Amino acid sequence: MPDQHSDTPSGPHSTPFLEIGREEWARLAPAQDSPLTSAEIVQLRGLGDRMDLEEVAQVYLPLSRLLSLYVANAKKLHAATSAFLGTSSPPTPFVIGVAGSVAVGKSTVARLLRELMSRWPDTPRVELITTDGFLYPNAELERRGLMGRKGFPEAYDRRALLRFIAEVKSGSAEVRAPFYSHLRYDIVPDATVVVRRPDVLIVEGLNVLQPPRDGRLAISDLFDFSIYVDARSSDIAAWYEERFMALQRGAFTNPNSYFNVYADLTEEQARAQARYFWNEVNRPNLIENIRPTRARAKLVLKKDSDHSVSSVLLRKI
Repeated sequence: MPDQHSDTPSGPHSTPFLEIGREEWARLAPAQDSPLTSAEIVQLRGLGDRMDLEEVAQVYLPLSRLLSLYVANAKKLHAATSAFLGTSSPPTPFVIGVAGSVAVGKSTVARLLRELMSRWPDTPRVELITTDGFLYPNAELERRGLMGRKGFPEAYDRRALLRFIAEVKSGSAEVRAPFYSHLRYDIVPDATVVVRRPDVLIVEGLNVLQPPRDGRLAISDLFDFSIYVDARSSDIAAWYEERFMALQRGAFTNPNSYFNVYADLTEEQARAQARYFWNEVNRPNLIENIRPTRARAKLVLKKDSDHSVSSVLLRKI
């Protein structure tokens, strides 16, 4: 299968997306300095990501500004609709979905947008939830024979995730989600993440843009905006391997880590294990389930091999 870097078909008028190059996109940045310091960016970025002040200023500050415009206009539409209906109710949270492969940097993008958007006056309360909390517990995955397909769409409690987002979108005062521990590689019983009617909720996960099944409501049907973080498969594979190696030297050495069994591997063995996981689990999931949802996003961030964003695809209005 060819590793196409975007879903824009050939021909100048055959795509619903407007592709904006890095330099042109950077010129859309607000006339202000980045509200984040270098130290804050280091804390936000994931392993292997090379996010810096320049990347934030040129790519993510304009993106946060664009999103703030969408939020402001959603509030105006709510007010106009309420006036038309003769009703009075506060606007519901604006929900943003962030999708993409393992190791592509979507978690960094989601965390960064949470911090940047909370600096805009219309969106002071921004919360982030990851879909990891809606994976079935390992015991249930084992029972269903899905442990080797963790991260695939069928490994998630889709109904629970849909119910959670629907409650948030309906304006519920407080909604709880399960808590997932990356150290334990499992759901933590009786632990929850609480979302209390934010201005914006960011939902980050591998499969959040999956299409509806059997005519049912899709999770993405409840999104007001969606972002897909894109890169070549070969680049993501390299990032995944290097992240695995960094974790092997760090988090895996914790005796409580689910992956502690890999802590004493030689470098050659560890790299072989990382490639096995990529080729047997993560690459098939990317090709079969994740990348086909790319064209469903409203905005695509296209990354180069150094993790920098080379261009932005924005769905035409």
